Amino acid sequence: MFVEHKFYIGLSDINTEKELTNTCLLRYLEDVAGLHSEMAGYGITDMNTTRKSWILLSWKVEVKQRPLINDSLTVKTWSRCIDRFYAFRDFEVRNQYDEIVCIATSKWVFMDIDSGRLVKVSDEIAQKYKPELNSRVFEEHDLSKLKEPDGEIFKTKFKITRNLIDVNKHLHNIYYLDIAKEALPEEIGISNELNYFEIMYKKEIKLGENVNAIYTKSDDFHYVIIKSEDESITHAIIRLK
Repeated sequence: MFVEHKFYIGLSDINTEKELTNTCLLRYLEDVAGLHSEMAGYGITDMNTTRKSWILLSWKVEVKQRPLINDSLTVKTWSRCIDRFYAFRDFEVRNQYDEIVCIATSKWVFMDIDSGRLVKVSDEIAQKYKPELNSRVFEEHDLSKLKEPDGEIFKTKFKITRNLIDVNKHLHNIYYLDIAKEALPEEIGISNELNYFEIMYKKEIKLGENVNAIYTKSDDFHYVIIKSEDESITHAIIRLK
């Protein structure tokens, strides 16, 4: 089952170069994924009844052509595979000229809200999403497990404020990218949007916590590692190019 939704790029969605930001792009992808889950009966509005929630583990996103203000985008998503505890969801974004401007894939787990434990996705629940088993945007089935590279070029500290918190009272998934952008070198972080990035989420960040964003570079990739204030916990690894 393919699910589509159209977005128009407005002033709050762009950077200084009038280009769609990666954070806003992730918001579009997340919104359409949420729409699919609402249709399947396991969305945000169903949580009080189902007591289940989808938890995002990782992203892989490639922007082929950077959209601009006033462009219209059609975001299409589908469940690619649901295997026991894990679910894979792909995305394709086209502009008003029907050109593919972005492809993305993501990995999720199903969690019991009350126990905080992972739950096996039953065949009955999986079929509600009507997976498209023969459609994928990247050749690889799974997403690579990112590893922390050695070294540290510089470090930036952040405090998690209320405007960054999601419905689960954690730092919203899309804002990890904003933290990463602030940690990038000035010549990259001010206006440029890197066209390839991966995010691996490891541990949620809560309201009021302080985190360190540690920047380094390895094999032509930029890395931002988000750690707790004392650096005993790794919250996320972000790789960009």
